[in-house]
Amino acid sequence: MVERVLIADDDPVQRRLVENMVQKCGYEAVQVDSGDAAIALLTAPDAAAIDAVVLDLVMPGLDGLGVLGKIRELGLNVPVIVQTAHGGIDNVVSAMRAGAHDFVVKPVGIERLQVSLRNALNASAMKGELQRIRHARDGVLTFKDIITRSEAMAAVLRAAEKAAGSSIPVLIEGESGVGKEMFARAIHGSSDRRAKPFVAVNCGAIPDNLVESILFGHEKGAFTGATDRHIGKFVEASGGTLFLDEVSELPLAAQVKLLRALQEGAVEAVGGRKPQKVDVRIISATNRRLLDRVKAGQFREDLFYRLHVLPLTVPPLRTRREDIPPLLRHFLVRFCAEENRSIGGISGEAMARLAQLDWPGNIRQLENAVYRAVVMSETDQLGLDDFPLASAPSTVPTGEADGEPLILEPPTAARFVAANEAPIVPASTYGQLAMLTGDEVRPLDELESEIIRFAISHYRGQMSEVARRLKIGRSTLYRKLDEMEAARAAQAASNDAP
Repeated sequence: MVERVLIADDDPVQRRLVENMVQKCGYEAVQVDSGDAAIALLTAPDAAAIDAVVLDLVMPGLDGLGVLGKIRELGLNVPVIVQTAHGGIDNVVSAMRAGAHDFVVKPVGIERLQVSLRNALNASAMKGELQRIRHARDGVLTFKDIITRSEAMAAVLRAAEKAAGSSIPVLIEGESGVGKEMFARAIHGSSDRRAKPFVAVNCGAIPDNLVESILFGHEKGAFTGATDRHIGKFVEASGGTLFLDEVSELPLAAQVKLLRALQEGAVEAVGGRKPQKVDVRIISATNRRLLDRVKAGQFREDLFYRLHVLPLTVPPLRTRREDIPPLLRHFLVRFCAEENRSIGGISGEAMARLAQLDWPGNIRQLENAVYRAVVMSETDQLGLDDFPLASAPSTVPTGEADGEPLILEPPTAARFVAANEAPIVPASTYGQLAMLTGDEVRPLDELESEIIRFAISHYRGQMSEVARRLKIGRSTLYRKLDEMEAARAAQAASNDAP
């Protein structure tokens, strides 16, 4: 799961020496004895990804300069560190012109090799990040921008790539934070609609009384407050892709109108008199099993079959731990650039521990953990102490329960659920919360805390659903959790005081 370094050298003694140093630096080493073997491994369709190459310049057959030429010709984005016993200036210039990232002279010391590898990997990550930023800005993200090495993800990517070649409706299922929207953007960016708009709508964040207006538009004066005409997301996305995130949260009344729009290829604005034709490719996503919602009567069966033409399930991060190291490097590079920090990397101990965690909030939680570490760290390398989640045993429940995904997106929510300091009110007595303590009315903040604790338990940590059911925003919910945790900590401190 660590970065993989390819060593290409015809001298078996040198290969073993470099392999030993690469492993001591915390990387996995792969050996080949010729330039041809190196190119074959780099281009093999079923071979594991290579993150960097340590390449001998002088080899029989295809030499180091030939390998560099092939890498450039094939468009492979892998940094190469060239080593040779002949350190003349002509060799250095030729290697650098051919695309080498760095040049070391045999016998190289472990400190020099470690610095070179770290710089090469960081430069490669930065190059990939800049490319992703450009693609995201231009609305042309592709499947190459999705960071993964997992076989499970490879199968999903293959299906998504086939879907990109047509306008087939796609339903992306997966826990919150696994990257469903990035998949949707990659499908759009790889399709013939990529020059047209990609419009994303979070169906779970729209008030029920505004769903139809936002999706289908409204005419001026159609209802109180409609002071201007609004075209709606369907018309806005015409010719391109409409991404319906959290589609399972749509109210039943809006589901009827959505079904009609999909069947007829036309939408009718609220207060409008005639439908308007639209050409929209639909990609929807949900963090729930939509079929379970159908069985529960909360989602229309006919609409389900309209959306569920090509289902894709993005696996959670805990089932593809090999993706954690490259994601860590990706986020480290990004946040170091954003925060103007020069942090060289993450220690091997911290990397190993982070790869063992379950990450119930998936990629979003991992991203936030790296962001915090970059901001708070006072050293030039992130260690275990920079990741509180990694340095303490995890008690947050993971996985799925009763057919629903467990969703604990921000670390605050995870810590709160894990702490579980006060008893949860049983569902059977939820409507009978004790209002009195003795003859005194209980404080409002106590009752509010108890209700929030019950809601988090009842909806199994799905914070979007908790906020929706409590009729508050998610940011408000997270703020209240922070306040409750601070109050609990203050109370514990006062109890411990002499």
